[in-house]
Amino acid sequence: MKKKLNSEPLFGAREREDSVAMLVKMEILDVGEVIKEFESMTKDAENVQRETLKKILEENGNAEYLQNLGLDGRTDPESFKACVPLVTHKDLEPYIQRIADGPPAPILTGKPITNISLSSGTTQGKPKFVPFNDELMETTLQIFRTSYAFRNREFPIKNEKALQFIYSSKPSKTKGGLFAGTATTNVFRNSEFKNATKAMQSQCCSPDEVIFAPDFHQSLYCHLLCGLIFREEIQFVSSTFAHSIIHAFRTFEQVWEELCADIREGVLTSRITSPSVQFAMAKLLRPNPELADLIHRKCSGLSNWYGLIPELFPNVKYIYGIMTGSMEPYLKKLRHYAGDVPLVSADYGSSEGWIGANVNPKVPPESTTYAVLPNIGYFEFIPLRENAEEQVQDKVDASFISMEPKPVGLTEVKIGEEYEVIVTSVAGLYRYRLEDVVKVMGFHNSTPELKFICRRNLMLTVNIDKNTEKDLQLAVEEAAKLIAKEKLEVIDFSSHVDLWSDPGHYVIFWEISGEVSEQVLKECCNCLDRSFVDAGYVSSRRVNAIGPLELRVLRRGTFQKILDHYLGLGAAVNQFKTPRCVGPTNHKVLQILCDNVAKSYSSTAF
Repeated sequence: MKKKLNSEPLFGAREREDSVAMLVKMEILDVGEVIKEFESMTKDAENVQRETLKKILEENGNAEYLQNLGLDGRTDPESFKACVPLVTHKDLEPYIQRIADGPPAPILTGKPITNISLSSGTTQGKPKFVPFNDELMETTLQIFRTSYAFRNREFPIKNEKALQFIYSSKPSKTKGGLFAGTATTNVFRNSEFKNATKAMQSQCCSPDEVIFAPDFHQSLYCHLLCGLIFREEIQFVSSTFAHSIIHAFRTFEQVWEELCADIREGVLTSRITSPSVQFAMAKLLRPNPELADLIHRKCSGLSNWYGLIPELFPNVKYIYGIMTGSMEPYLKKLRHYAGDVPLVSADYGSSEGWIGANVNPKVPPESTTYAVLPNIGYFEFIPLRENAEEQVQDKVDASFISMEPKPVGLTEVKIGEEYEVIVTSVAGLYRYRLEDVVKVMGFHNSTPELKFICRRNLMLTVNIDKNTEKDLQLAVEEAAKLIAKEKLEVIDFSSHVDLWSDPGHYVIFWEISGEVSEQVLKECCNCLDRSFVDAGYVSSRRVNAIGPLELRVLRRGTFQKILDHYLGLGAAVNQFKTPRCVGPTNHKVLQILCDNVAKSYSSTAF
């Protein structure tokens, strides 16, 4: 008999007696109690923040990093800010590398770190090491149950299944013997996460063997197959990012007839070669010609795959995943597949930790805000507009670069202002600059509700211009309207600043769903150039300090090659984000883009 893939977690979670763990371990999660707890906590956010910082510093007071900064056991915010500097990941890399290399020691945290999370690497071109521990897992579970409680209040589900496109990264170990995987992999392998999903009565329809399959393509195919087998029981469809859901149903368009054949015969396709996956799927597959015929009729009757998801899963109540920031460009396609099924944006976090939960799940993804949970970390915010004004007033000569930022506390932020997020986490990151820009849209009781704007270090700039990822997205959306008239779409896009030419200029890469005429593509190029409305860009273009924008049309499948590149580095599809602004350090991705250019156009807009 073939052996099942071991689905036991790679590390066991200690028994905890705090309220979070106790609620998660309940047989059925009391969503009313969770909401009540959240409302109480957010009414006293300032004091909760002080207590959270106190707890973090008490638990990690003997860590080498804090010992060297001279806190001497003090846990108040004033002493903390006076002694502990603002840092970036680069500043902490030597400490994290020592943790990864071993032996176990209290370097950043009082108790040794037991796991390492790997970032996607899509921003800098290579994954970052980030500490992950049991305490960080607890904050993950709290975000998870909080957002679920608000979501389930609006879209009740009970004792049903979910089609979740979940994938594990390739397991590895650091020099010191620590397990290294993506943050999502660390979560999915954790026993308490499994308990939490049971408590929420929403089980993934795919067995663990599919989730932890050694090959992503086999995993995706079997996720789709499991969803079809349990189609009547599926109540929501989800993945970490909207991109993964789009990728899954684009794949479905290609393999649906093969899936029908598997269901009809009750025999798994030969494309699945993993023994553990074969064994697990054999338990689910039975010959079902009636189901195969039904799916075949539905797929054959769809016009351009509109409303595919509710056709396949008639009882689906919503589609769930991160849909803000770099995921917004996929919303149009996702709505095409979703038909009338609501889209619900998932919570706000990063590989370094969580920040806020979506407690207004009926709000469209473009308007989603995240209420900060004041007990999952200590948060500060650098006011961007205030700093800019101070820099202008205090600038004394041309060598002036920037002022020392002056962060404000969680409850001190102002509605309508933009900030950079600073986090002190339970996993040993102290006053850590996430480099995320957020806007305060309001308050939930006394905790702010944040809208994610962009990554601060992802920016197109040649001269005095400053165009963010959001600016790029809006320009692409405007230009894409020209090819939409021909019933075509931009499958995906990226950009690069070419500083080798004189003057430097923007390069926009498009992968398009079909053939577009030369004239229309020239118009798209000009439209892109005109759509960057930043004053610095417009004025620089007019005096030729920035050269004509270049549109490069890519061969079909180019962005799949970029995805495959990151999968080869050990990333998981769950955390993949298309690199929107490819910098000079991301050599491989830039090479893939440049090697797959089919056509190129230069703007004549200015």
